[in-house]
Amino acid sequence: MTVHRVAITGGARGIGRATAEACLRAGMSVVIGDVDGVACAGVAAELGDRAVGLPLDVRDPEAFEAFLAEAEGVVGQLDALVNNAGIAPIGPFVHENPDDTARVIDINVAGVLTGTRLALRRFLPRGHGHVVNVASSAGQIATAGGATYAASKHAVVGFTRAIRAETRRTGVRTTIVMPGLVRTDMISGFEKPRGTRIVEPDAVGDAIVDALRTGREEVFVPRELGVIARLVAGTPPGIADRIKVLLKADAVMTQGDLSAREAYRQRVDSEVQGPLR
Repeated sequence: MTVHRVAITGGARGIGRATAEACLRAGMSVVIGDVDGVACAGVAAELGDRAVGLPLDVRDPEAFEAFLAEAEGVVGQLDALVNNAGIAPIGPFVHENPDDTARVIDINVAGVLTGTRLALRRFLPRGHGHVVNVASSAGQIATAGGATYAASKHAVVGFTRAIRAETRRTGVRTTIVMPGLVRTDMISGFEKPRGTRIVEPDAVGDAIVDALRTGREEVFVPRELGVIARLVAGTPPGIADRIKVLLKADAVMTQGDLSAREAYRQRVDSEVQGPLR
């Protein structure tokens, strides 16, 4: 399937913006949505004539439907949706504010479910389309200090695998993208684990474009992270825990400089005001 028109959530910065840039380099038209509507419009203006920026809070199903409808009204029928929007508060779960827990589930999980449902309602009758759900290596390797985030990304992985089974032989494709540490403000203050490397957002954007072209169903970025993730996920808990100790995986979110995350925390708090319920 050739992809010409793509919608991307969380498109104003980080992986979302990098994905938009990669799609544009590949000759596609893009519609980016973001809860920060002003930033989204500004990014679209910077990206050029084949980019459109629209406000979008993925927690609101009616707003999501309006976003997709307006996107198709501007660029034509969408060929793909990239569900990328997400947040990552960290710290011991016992001390996590319940409002933060609700926001993670509403954005990282419910937002992906809503986007996928609305995209499938468009793609299935047409007999083609591609849903790309951005999860995380945390969807395979759960680490201390990020319990709710890991839960949300495990949910995205399991959900997308189920959707892959439901859409088999329909012409609609799905991809799970599982990045490790990506150089954005989301990993501010994180400790670097052993055995892998921090990648630039462009690497994830390029991997998403490759998946749109090839139909790859599951993608790790960097690729070698897949070996580690599958090793941890596929071994008994005692062995998996020892591997995580060797990799310092549980130190990533617990032994870094948490004060360095204050700017990220303030941005998320300013953009997403409490649970939408």
